[in-house]
Amino acid sequence: MKDADSLSRKTVRDFGVQWTHHPSNDGFYGSKELFADIVEPLLKVEEIQGTNVAEIGSGSGRIALMLAEARAAKVTAIEPSDGYKFLVKTVNESKWSDKIVTHQKLGEDLNESNVYDLILSVGVLMHVPKPIPVLRAAYKALKPGGKVFIWIYSREGIETYLTFVKPLRAISSKLPHILLVPVIWLTYFGLVFYHFLCNFLPLPLKDYLTNVLWKLSPDKRRLVIYDQLNPTFVKYYSKNDLEELLSQCGFCNIKLHHRHGYSWSAVGVKPD
Repeated sequence: MKDADSLSRKTVRDFGVQWTHHPSNDGFYGSKELFADIVEPLLKVEEIQGTNVAEIGSGSGRIALMLAEARAAKVTAIEPSDGYKFLVKTVNESKWSDKIVTHQKLGEDLNESNVYDLILSVGVLMHVPKPIPVLRAAYKALKPGGKVFIWIYSREGIETYLTFVKPLRAISSKLPHILLVPVIWLTYFGLVFYHFLCNFLPLPLKDYLTNVLWKLSPDKRRLVIYDQLNPTFVKYYSKNDLEELLSQCGFCNIKLHHRHGYSWSAVGVKPD
């Protein structure tokens, strides 16, 4: 098996390819409604107003814009991959360019102390082979009493899905973009049929498909599939995994939420 540093570099490159081919954040995918669905009930959108916020793993800028829309006083968007150029473009072309600053670096290279009220990482830590240095950097960068918010895939609730996706990922994560695209389309046709069945049967992940995925445009649904099948490294976290990880990095008052039965959101506080 590849060592963690090699896995990390390859996964960062994978996301560079992903954001190169899917740089836009339009529609429900970039909406205030979806942002609230992601962060609540652990983090109220109103709490963000007036805060100094950092995001670890900003991709093409979707969450950074959502944070600015939520009236954060300042947003620091961090992205290590080649998708950084699309992050910069997204920010510069937005009405929030005066309050969002960008940096191309890894989360573990966040080297500030006692600066931020809130640090978010949405859909990123499960693709980091060594998450502890990232969370310790976040801990150091937070003000006393500041919060970290994490969203990751869960292990619980998706057992049937994993029996399908793990063998597929063994192949798809090694494919170049040009060969991965047909796999995405074939998977998407299967997903359309599965969603149709969800209209009549209480199938696994019905809540997620109905209340989140099918509110996205078809191209963004395919992006979600791409995000599942493309990265070299992914870890599906149990509740205990995530709680222990945050505790190990010094966070207290840890709260978790099993979002739509397929993912975990978590909040931890840096002690005063």
